[in-house]
Amino acid sequence: MNQSKSISKILYYLCLLLSLGYLITFVYSVFCLLTGFAVTPYKENLYLHINYPFTEQPFLNIENNCPYIILSFLLVLLTYGIFFWLSAKVFRVFFQSKLFTEENILQLKRFYTYNIFFPLPIVIVAIFFVEVESVIWGLVFIHFMLGIFCFFLANIFKQGLHLQNEQDLFI
Repeated sequence: MNQSKSISKILYYLCLLLSLGYLITFVYSVFCLLTGFAVTPYKENLYLHINYPFTEQPFLNIENNCPYIILSFLLVLLTYGIFFWLSAKVFRVFFQSKLFTEENILQLKRFYTYNIFFPLPIVIVAIFFVEVESVIWGLVFIHFMLGIFCFFLANIFKQGLHLQNEQDLFI
């Protein structure tokens, strides 16, 4: 069990770090795009460089059209920031002293709800405005499968909580 707790702790911090990276990049990108700070157009204004702060070094390269910026760039940064934040919360569940709690079940439920119900509608909306590559459908499927797996895990945790509560009443 100590091995599982150690691995889940490492994955918790890794996912938290990834989440912060995505979300900070999202906020910085929105700020730059709204204010024009650290944005350099190139190739006859078809593309934009979002530069590292206070430099002329390109950090991100994006197409200069609104549907792409919103659906293929900003929305991706935001949704993966949220995904890794929820993933961190799931990994946190596994190094708690008490596994079967309502709070832990809630974390699992948030994760499976997000993965089952968010990716597909987002991609379906995006199809109408931007080109969606075929690999995206694979990612949607992977998120769906992660959600289903976590749904089963949440139900196992509910059963564990029920048994734990029965055991507490019996003692």
